[in-house]
Amino acid sequence: MTRARLFLLGVVAWCMPASLAAQAATTVARTGVYFESYSFGSGLAFNRISEFTIPFSVTQRVGDRLALDVSTAFASASVSEPGGGKIDYSGLVDTDLRATVAVIPGKLLFSIVGTVPTGATAVPDTTIPLFGATATDLLGFTTPSFGSGGGVSAGFASAFRMGSNWAVGTGASYRYGMSYTPVTGGTEMNPGGEIRARMGLEGPFGGGKYFRGAFVYTTTGANDLGTGSQSTIGDRFLLYATVSMPLGNSKLSLYGWEMRRMRARDFGTAGTVSVPRGNVLAVGTRLDRPLGPKATLSPLLEFRHELTGAGARMQLLGYLLRAGTDLRYHLSDHAAGVVQAQLAFGKLQDEGTSVSIFGPRLGAFIEWTR
Repeated sequence: MTRARLFLLGVVAWCMPASLAAQAATTVARTGVYFESYSFGSGLAFNRISEFTIPFSVTQRVGDRLALDVSTAFASASVSEPGGGKIDYSGLVDTDLRATVAVIPGKLLFSIVGTVPTGATAVPDTTIPLFGATATDLLGFTTPSFGSGGGVSAGFASAFRMGSNWAVGTGASYRYGMSYTPVTGGTEMNPGGEIRARMGLEGPFGGGKYFRGAFVYTTTGANDLGTGSQSTIGDRFLLYATVSMPLGNSKLSLYGWEMRRMRARDFGTAGTVSVPRGNVLAVGTRLDRPLGPKATLSPLLEFRHELTGAGARMQLLGYLLRAGTDLRYHLSDHAAGVVQAQLAFGKLQDEGTSVSIFGPRLGAFIEWTR
């Protein structure tokens, strides 16, 4: 199987870690720690958001066609208010149990995911501002969501050659969410079903360069909030592309992605709460530079920009510039560790108020294979 088809099977499958890692080793285990904290200038309802995450995942390959995967995380987040108040939450997030079957090895994968609701459900209404703050795409927290009522997803991914070196991949999935009560003392919510369709393209071109790109379309049904009300979100379109090229003994990668969220179809219906339109754009670069046979230093730089708004014209939510580096070290033939240090700064707009953003992202994780 070509490298292109291996990648595209992962891009279009919505459980990429299970499908790709299992092809490289019989068992893969990952864990680590991540800490992110952002301080804000005066004028907002909060002056700092912090999050600490310990993710954990294990992938087990069974034979030549089946890969099993379990992943979860412990997360602790807090919001500090100008008056000295604090909102916080700590606990497990939802646990995903995945099974990926190579129906036609190298050409067609089928995946099913069961999400166990080990995360936050029926939380006090006082914690809603915390969950909203960590979910923004602008800041890109490691753990943007702390839980749901669980659910089941199923989908397929396929890849095939186009010419001698290029490959095209397609895929689709459907998610069914279980009903749950999101706010303590509130009514039960029945989530709408979600459909995702994907297409990817990749291959080499002149001078050792390599292109990878993907398009993802997502549509979600209305969430029934009970008592005759509902919440809706518009269709989302995600476009991603990256180009990598040799630079001496290093590899330079340039990437970008854009997510556009459309206006919900029934935004004007009585009793409907709609998520406003949105547009997130990110562009960045990364240089992977070997420091020896075991270590690789990877400085990176990323710019992120977000627009949102319910009106005819979206307004600036904010922008963020992030710089830092990763250091990857092969601890042994079966283990590798990564240390990450980044610093971000930018601006956030809130009802005409512009405030500064500043904060670090620190992390360390280890991957073990057998």
